[in-house]
Amino acid sequence: MSVPYFYEPLIATGMTQFTLSETSSKHCVQVLRMDVGELIDITNGQGGLFHASIQVAHKKNAVVTVTKSIQNERPQQKIHLGISLLKNAVRLEWLFEKATEMGITNITPLVCERTIHERFKTERMQQIIQSAMIQSQQTWLPILSEPTPYQVFLTQATTVQKLIAHCEPLNKTSIKSIEPSEDLVLLIGPEGDFTPTEIEAAIAKDFTPIDLGPSRLRTETAGIFALSVLKNF
Repeated sequence: MSVPYFYEPLIATGMTQFTLSETSSKHCVQVLRMDVGELIDITNGQGGLFHASIQVAHKKNAVVTVTKSIQNERPQQKIHLGISLLKNAVRLEWLFEKATEMGITNITPLVCERTIHERFKTERMQQIIQSAMIQSQQTWLPILSEPTPYQVFLTQATTVQKLIAHCEPLNKTSIKSIEPSEDLVLLIGPEGDFTPTEIEAAIAKDFTPIDLGPSRLRTETAGIFALSVLKNF
């Protein structure tokens, strides 16, 4: 049976004792009703996994003794998802949650020509990503960037493999025939898709246009579908 899993960015290798944050302490002691001597796992989101036992069961500042620490390597495959912001923030939250569970390494929200969105709530999105990392018991927290203009993102993309999914009836490679590399970036557009100008700009930057199949997918569905195909296990 797995033990409760917590995210504490300040815990580090070499520590023998650690005081949980107020949020983790409350969840551990008040919600889960855990007591002295019970076991928990902690990650710092930077590859560290710490096995610990509760020494002081306090709902605001619980103290644990670290019994073992493990430093996990970064994921072998790095996938950077550049995806348009959405008018419906709940759909974007769902995407971030599921992409994190699937092992995404970087997410950059894009502001495209056809992007329609409200204010991007960075703190809330970070919390969703952190919760998804905890739920899936991973040790590397995805890097979430601030919303970035599409054209700026194109100039910054330096990955080995660069892919753009779009719906225009142009020459595209089926995603089923793509051999995903260990370092790739994937672009997904907004409702209404990328504009022809944006597609041409990506191709000029060596992005390969890809086809996700005959169905016209929602932005968040396209992102998850593409990740499921391109993710190496």
